[in-house]
Parts: sequence; C-alpha cells; structure tokens
Amino acid sequence: MDISEQFWNASFDDLKFGYVQEKDQYVCLLCGEKIEKGIVYPEDGVLYEAGRYMRLHIDKVHHSVFEYLTQLDKKMTGLTEHQTNLIRLFYQGKSDGEVQKELGIGSASTIRNHRFSLKEKERQSKVYLVMMELLKEKNKHEPVYLTPPKTAKMVDDRYKVTQHDSDKLLTTLFPEGTEGPLKTFSIKEKNKLVVLQVIVKRFQDGRIYTEKEVNQILKVVYHDFATLRRYLIEYGFLDRTPDGSQYWLRKDTGNKEETIMDRKQELKQQYKETKFEAGVYQIKNTKNDKVFIESTMNLKTINGKRFTLDMGSYQNKRLQNEWTEFGADAFNFEVLEILEIPEVGYFDAKDALKKLREKWLTKLQPYGDRGYNTPKPIPQDM
Repeated sequence: MDISEQFWNASFDDLKFGYVQEKDQYVCLLCGEKIEKGIVYPEDGVLYEAGRYMRLHIDKVHHSVFEYLTQLDKKMTGLTEHQTNLIRLFYQGKSDGEVQKELGIGSASTIRNHRFSLKEKERQSKVYLVMMELLKEKNKHEPVYLTPPKTAKMVDDRYKVTQHDSDKLLTTLFPEGTEGPLKTFSIKEKNKLVVLQVIVKRFQDGRIYTEKEVNQILKVVYHDFATLRRYLIEYGFLDRTPDGSQYWLRKDTGNKEETIMDRKQELKQQYKETKFEAGVYQIKNTKNDKVFIESTMNLKTINGKRFTLDMGSYQNKRLQNEWTEFGADAFNFEVLEILEIPEVGYFDAKDALKKLREKWLTKLQPYGDRGYNTPKPIPQDM
C-alpha cells in the first residue's frame, strides 16, 4: 500500500479526518483522490458539496480512517498483528471480558494489561515525535531532495532523488543542455521525474494547448512524444479535458485562476448533461459460472458493491464467502439491461426496475448451484 509524502507531512488533525483542504480542492490522504471545490457532486441521487463528498469518499472507499490505518503494514504502524487486533476490538467498544472471549487469550485482567501497554506506547510516541521535531531544527546534514509538485497524484519512492543526483543525471540525458533533445527515456522510474520536471518548463502557464500543439512541443524533445505526454499527465504536470482536445499546465500559483474557472464551468456542464441510468447487472464467478443478479437506480454505484465485497461485509453471505475464497479477480461485473425511461408522461421507475430484475431472475435462474440469489418461497395453499 503506497503512502504519499503528503500523508506523512499532514498535521495530526488532518490525519484524523483523512484529507487536507487546499486552495481549490480537497485531497484524500489515503489514496490521493482530489475533489475540486465549487462543484456539486451526485451520488445515489443525492447532491453533495465538495467537502461532504470527500467525507463520503472516505466512508465508501476506505470505510473509515481508522480502518485504513489498521490495514497498514506493521513497519508503518509499529504495531504487531496482535496489538492491531486488540485496538480494532477496543475501537468497536468491546469490554475487556468481550475482547478476552473473542481472542481466546488469558483473562479480563490480561486485556487490561494490554490496554496499559498500548497507553504506554502512546506516551512514548509523543516523546519520540517531539525529539524528531527538535532534531529537524538542528540537523544541518539532511540531503536536499527534489520537491514534488503539489499537483502530483501520488508521492512515493520515485521522488527520493537528491539535487546532486538530479544535476548529474540531466547532464547525461541532455548532452546539448536541458533546452535540447532528450537522449533516452528508457530510464528508471524515479529518474523520469527529473526529466519531466525539465520538459514541462517548455509549456506556458495559463495557456490552453491542443493535442497537436502538445505533440509538436514534445517531438522536439524525444521521438516517442506520446509516452512523454502520458507521463506528464500521470505525474500531474499537465491536465486535459476528458476528450483530450485541450491540455494545460497544472500549477498552484501564477496565472492559473482563469484556467481553474474554465475547468469548473466544464465540470458543471458535464454534471448537467449527466444522465443517471438504472438497470440490472450481474456479478459472475468465472471459476464456477455462478451469478448474482441485482438492480440499481444508478449503475455508476456498482463499484461501491465491489468495495463492500472487498471489505467482507456484503449482505449476500454465499457470494461474500466465495468472493473471499476465490478472490476479487475471479469475478466480473456486467450490466445486463438498462431501464428505458420515457421522456414524457408518468413513469414508476422503481416498479419498472423491479419487474426488469424479475425478468432476468426468471431467465437466468441464479439459484442453488447456478447462483447466489435466494428464490422466493412458494406460497402455501390455505
């Protein structure tokens, strides 16, 4: 699980909430997802402002900040698996007796001792944090690393490059100087960042480029301009419209305000034009061909079902058990039919969707060995 530099540099309070608030957006510290301010976001037929939508994102994708943190490797938390399990149960509000019974260890007094040990670890952590803060103020030998752009989508080991190494690399890769052509882009991933930070300087802040114009600029740098263009997007140096017709330099300062407003208007227009599609879909186990038939008023929410299954909390236990047994890669999600809604006149969409689901249940008979649905009980004669 990748942890961004922004995660480690976040304040204590920001880490508790799981996101940071920047000038124009909210950024999820857990996955890097960015929610732009000034946009209204739809979800399951409800509209959310950006801050509330970010909290919804954390609840839906990560379940909670606590849940995310307890899934981190012990190298990051400093906790053993046993300690993590204890903290989970304490978080659930279980008593010492309930924890002892669930874990099957010692007695209630043993659990109290564990609580004391964790409290002691908390006190030690506070002292350690203060010591490290004081060390930062005195450490004159800390190497200077390249500063990742604030628009970076994920900060990881690729950014662990010192300024000295960067200067040496650029001399090798740009024999004619950084304004000249690139010798090769077949280099280590972390070195690509160094190269991209130089290349992006050829674009003007605040200007909108067509894809053809972007290609012309990059062709002068390197013959495989399409790869350079893709990496500039991936690393967050350039942004573009969904159809790829317009590109612009992503910046947090300078003359970006007009570009931001244009982008907001574009997103608002996209929202107005968005049509929520209701329909029936199936979750298919490709290992044994068993299927689960379900319907939804918004087919865009299907990914939320995948997350629930990954978390082990899906309401259909038979499907959940085999998802856990076979793994997520063994299952496919497929839309079977989209509900056609007439443009005029009264239409009971929920009732029509219910009938559409019954149609597919009758057709596929996903019961017993063929699926995970539960058949309706046969009414008994009075």
